[in-house]
Amino acid sequence: MRGFDLTPYRRSTVGFDRLFDLIENNARLAQGDNYPPFNIERLAEDRYRVTLAVAGFRPEEIDITAQQNLLQVIGRKDETNADRSKFLHVGIANRSFERRFELADFVRVEKADLADGLLVIELVREVPEAMKPKKIAVNGGHLVDINKDRDAA
Repeated sequence: MRGFDLTPYRRSTVGFDRLFDLIENNARLAQGDNYPPFNIERLAEDRYRVTLAVAGFRPEEIDITAQQNLLQVIGRKDETNADRSKFLHVGIANRSFERRFELADFVRVEKADLADGLLVIELVREVPEAMKPKKIAVNGGHLVDINKDRDAA
């Protein structure tokens, strides 16, 4: 895949630096390693699930870090103790990895579980009340919470 130079767009826009960084990072990662494989599911309007296939990893070998707008999953295997001389064929990738996921604003990790070789990370998007849209009445009327009707339904 050919890389794109976003420099001309950076010169003529203001405040879109993070967007351009995301595009460049994703293009760079698309050329890289695809281990471990993963799924991203949308469970509801504000709920998501990331599932990584991490066969052979124990919970203490996996480190999950959530920062602002970034979820980082690192798996560390101690390959020095592995006795591979007994294997006739090694088809299960059992190597260390680092996988990063860019998160939208106000997305937080709710929980993470490891079972049957699958690491499941539950995410939820919680927009603070101050950031939710409000309907403003004309001629000095009161603010109306447009989310109240939607939440009641």
